[in-house]
Amino acid sequence: MGSKKKDVTLQVIISNQEQWEETLSSKGLLVVDLYQAWCGPCKTAVSLFRKIKNELGDDLLQFAVAEADSIDALEKYRGKCEPTFLFFAGGELVAVVRGANAPLLQKTIIDQLEAEKKVLNQGLDRKVVKDEALLEEEEETSPIPTQAEDDELFPSGKSYTVAIIKPDAVAHGKADEIIMKIQEAGFEILADEEKMMTESEARDFYQHRAGEEKFQELIQFMSSGPCHVLIISKSGEEDVIPAWREFIGPTDVEIAKKEKPESLRAQYGTEVLYNAVHGSNDHEQASRELAFFFPTFKQQQQHTEESASKSPERTLALIRPDVLRDRKDEVLQSIQGAGFSIAMQKEVMLSEQQVEEFYREHVNEDYYPALKQQMTSGPVLALALVKDNAVKQWRGLLGPARITEALNEAPDSLRARFIPSEGDINQLHGSSSPLHAEKEINFFFPVEHTLAAIKPDAMEEHRDEIMERIQVAGFTISQIKETNLSQEMAEEFYKEHKGKPFFEQLVNYMCRGPCLMMILSKENAVQEWRALMGPTDPTIAQTSSPDSLRGLFAKSILQNTVHGSSDTNHATEKIKFIFGDIDLDGNISGNSIETSTKNTAEDIEQREESNESTALPENEEEPKQDDS
Repeated sequence: MGSKKKDVTLQVIISNQEQWEETLSSKGLLVVDLYQAWCGPCKTAVSLFRKIKNELGDDLLQFAVAEADSIDALEKYRGKCEPTFLFFAGGELVAVVRGANAPLLQKTIIDQLEAEKKVLNQGLDRKVVKDEALLEEEEETSPIPTQAEDDELFPSGKSYTVAIIKPDAVAHGKADEIIMKIQEAGFEILADEEKMMTESEARDFYQHRAGEEKFQELIQFMSSGPCHVLIISKSGEEDVIPAWREFIGPTDVEIAKKEKPESLRAQYGTEVLYNAVHGSNDHEQASRELAFFFPTFKQQQQHTEESASKSPERTLALIRPDVLRDRKDEVLQSIQGAGFSIAMQKEVMLSEQQVEEFYREHVNEDYYPALKQQMTSGPVLALALVKDNAVKQWRGLLGPARITEALNEAPDSLRARFIPSEGDINQLHGSSSPLHAEKEINFFFPVEHTLAAIKPDAMEEHRDEIMERIQVAGFTISQIKETNLSQEMAEEFYKEHKGKPFFEQLVNYMCRGPCLMMILSKENAVQEWRALMGPTDPTIAQTSSPDSLRGLFAKSILQNTVHGSSDTNHATEKIKFIFGDIDLDGNISGNSIETSTKNTAEDIEQREESNESTALPENEEEPKQDDS
């Protein structure tokens, strides 16, 4: 007996202009969740859309997600991260809703669907609209500051803060309920990311509470499971922070239950640490937390020196080999003590070629040979630091570049405190300007691309859930294609396993139905995707990574749901095989830190053990044929 066919995906994914035009030509009402790559689609609306679709059961109602940066027709919407929903009928715009306002979205869907039925059945004229917000922007003549391509501008005149739905509330399945209550209270959710904090990240985030008695317990709790990190605002409120703190209630749950029984903490918290939600205390903390979780967040401001001086920045810091080896922890404590947030960090071994590329403006200086020798003598720790005026603040903390000057003129500076055991090359680097900072951060933390595939069995049963989890994890789907692999294609795709006992069974399995092939893009995309997939063996995945895709959905080592590249070189090869010679911003095979960093013994061992997501251990018994 054949297996029951999975329902069609709730939201069609539109990733290019051709797909956009094709989707708009469909009959009925199309509701498009328009998003920026940085923000991702509005995850809080998915459950609402599914509820409406199930209740109405109407084939004339369709939903889609579309990334503004990849579709020419949506050019005017680029750089605007406020949730935007466009309603199309007959290829024409008939309504626009801004903000994740659930009651308004539901009313608009029902009203517009009814109107479109009258157009189709009774021949009435369709009421077409223009997006008034875009027209108003076009009429404005005042210039706005330029911003980096990755920066997302939020409207000026509004106050923003970070809200966190903590692991206890998420674990008890209360996240969606809390989000609905937040929206019903009039708060706007401008970004929502599900994040699993590491202990190191939790320690950095709560560094201001390091002296508290239960600090270690707090760190363990916040890194014990996924949480939802939100950017929220509220119309009509000059300052959203007091309104948000009033809404969530006192920190102590018992006090909240007595004094604010309607607050979120009173309803969902159990004790002081397990109090369900987090809110920033003040503007300084809100800025730090926004920069920590959303490094490219930038509010639209008047182009004045005063406003520019208060905008969070990113800068690159390097800890060179000598001090990294002996005094790493001391340096990191000094960085955190100065109020910097560490948004990203990576320890790398640089080649001479990479050092020359990074310091190309210094290669003719007398000190360059000593600098190159120092930079290639051992691992370097690269840090993306975030703070108001980060570039200026970090350079001030570093002190003079020459060690003798640092010792004489700024004895408390980091370069004076952390001098090398030999030589006169200082041990800490800082970007010279915001422009240089972004270039240097991109050098050490480039956007990667990896090939991902949803395999035949998962396509039938779990495609919707997998696609949602990919979006929640912050990946950009740069290319997508549903395909049926021929036996010849499958054999070529898995050629490195030819001759292994499971090869023929693997090829036959991959040819039994359609696969969904995707190019996923993100900083550290290869390893992030492998982590999201989980171990090859589902029995191991269920124990060590129960929330991974294989831990949740895989049936066996053969039918393990998804595929992913093992490293960037492998990703480049497989992307070319499936999608041909395409240019993803020149990053697929560039000479980046990710692609050219020396392989450690651990990397090589890992690659040998699981070169493919579908690779079976050579000593593993061949899996039995699945009859489903």
